[in-house]
Amino acid sequence: MPTREITLEDIESLAVGAWILGTGGGGNPYLPLLNLRALYKEGHRVDLMDPADLADDDWVGMAGGMGAPLVGQERLTDGRALSRAVALMEQHLGRKFAALMSVEIGGGNGLRPLMAAAILKRPIVDADPMGRAYPEAQMSSFSIGGVEPGSLAAVDVRGLESIVHSVPNWKWAERIARRICIEYGSTATICKGRTGAQVKQWGIHGTTTKAISIGRAVREAQRKHEDPIAALLASEPGKILYRGKVIDVSRRTTDGYLRGVVRFDGMDEFRGSSLAINFQNEWILALRDEKPVAMSPDLICVLDSVSGEAVGSETIRYGQRVTAIALPAPAIYLTPKGLEHVGPRAFGYDLDFTSVFSS
Repeated sequence: MPTREITLEDIESLAVGAWILGTGGGGNPYLPLLNLRALYKEGHRVDLMDPADLADDDWVGMAGGMGAPLVGQERLTDGRALSRAVALMEQHLGRKFAALMSVEIGGGNGLRPLMAAAILKRPIVDADPMGRAYPEAQMSSFSIGGVEPGSLAAVDVRGLESIVHSVPNWKWAERIARRICIEYGSTATICKGRTGAQVKQWGIHGTTTKAISIGRAVREAQRKHEDPIAALLASEPGKILYRGKVIDVSRRTTDGYLRGVVRFDGMDEFRGSSLAINFQNEWILALRDEKPVAMSPDLICVLDSVSGEAVGSETIRYGQRVTAIALPAPAIYLTPKGLEHVGPRAFGYDLDFTSVFSS
């Protein structure tokens, strides 16, 4: 299969870009980045492949982390723990994975499969099933496409190993896997298997390359002492929603998720107005002066106003100066079926989806 090497410079950019695409969730990529720096120093390398180069009967391991992002900051993991989840899934399927892929490109999950790929010497597929981060399994493109949930392997750092062999639908896949994750301590490393045909038909393609490109734009602006948010918006068709200061953070870990609301006071052209963003791991609904201005599936990204790098729901704190932007959602989420899975009502809000980009 044709591949190209992912350089360490690419990985540095991927960490920045995946954190932005994480829309507040997916886990902070800093710890996976440290792991990958160490693996590359030891001589490991990771290759990237186009999903079109997969054979239909190839098997791809979707690997990553599951749980509440705040807990993931406290209970550390590494590539060997993730490799155990991959090996457990291979053993269960009786098939070796031709390649690995992100369970979601957003946040730390954009980097975690590279840790296992480096150790297991497998390529990474330039695709994922979300194009961002989302908190629940049924919010993936495979679920929207009607692909069966399949089996799931979950492990933790203490040596616990679980297999979910079969479930009737994706909501049950989420419920059972989430319960295992909660019993593990609200964080676990997981792996699912998908065929090459499924990845080619229902995966969201080019997302690793996209995350690297976003990160490269931000990092290049930082090096030149230019505005990194302007550089990001020059590379992606996004819009500024708000500039302000964090004045209140309310969050709690419940049912394996990090939930809460962050409130901001306006700065610059937004002085005199307020913003609140509700989150379930990821930023889901933004209200300016109590009126909705952005909502899932549009990507709501909260960025440090100086560095242009993302701020996560588990790390945001009082006093931070931030800029909230919106990026357009992958096309599959804008379909009627997609909105059933990830629109505001899927998160319990009695709102019809209105895109930032429809006007």
